[in-house]
Amino acid sequence: MNKIYRILIIGFLIFGCKNKNADRKITEVKVEFNQDLADELKKMAEVDQIAAYIPQGEYKEMTKKQWNSFKDSVFTTHQKRLKQIFDKNGFLGFDLAGKEGSQNFWLMVQHSDHNPDFQIDVLGKMKIEVDNGNASSENYAFLVDRVNINTGKEQVYGTQFTYNEFGQAYPKNISDTTGIDNRRKSVGLKSMIIRMNEMTTSHFIMNKEYFNKKGISEPKLYNPE
Repeated sequence: MNKIYRILIIGFLIFGCKNKNADRKITEVKVEFNQDLADELKKMAEVDQIAAYIPQGEYKEMTKKQWNSFKDSVFTTHQKRLKQIFDKNGFLGFDLAGKEGSQNFWLMVQHSDHNPDFQIDVLGKMKIEVDNGNASSENYAFLVDRVNINTGKEQVYGTQFTYNEFGQAYPKNISDTTGIDNRRKSVGLKSMIIRMNEMTTSHFIMNKEYFNKKGISEPKLYNPE
């Protein structure tokens, strides 16, 4: 009988230790929201968007060489800071930086095309957060395609575009479009035709003066099949 009691006591001790270890693990993975980091990313992203868009305001006075130098400086400087943040925290999920902060971090990684190795590293960590529901699957799809383009591979989701002489958007480096809309839908993206027309319209608005000179007064949209 004493032997049975000893077995039961040992079992309870083991079970108790397991529970304590489980609680400890939960505590270890809990991440607190970092407002200062989110604020820093927001300020960086505001400058990033200036550099990613066409010159506006005072920047319109720059020569093409000055503008390109400004853009390169912004993207390069930001990437160095992003790497510091990434090395410390991995991909910034919703829990640490909020949805806006996570979006801003991803956006600037997208624009780090001068360092595709960094983009690849971020992509691997981002997949973990996406699988845990802690990052955007749509943004992940964009980064997958961005990395593929920057490393000479074909796109998976068709998120990266270029334009023909009429200003119509079409996806870069993609030959097999079979099932493309299903792949896009699986990560929450709109159909290809809708997105191409959105990008075509946006491109026309950004370059309206240029297209007007060519006799194009409105965006040439694709007709849905």
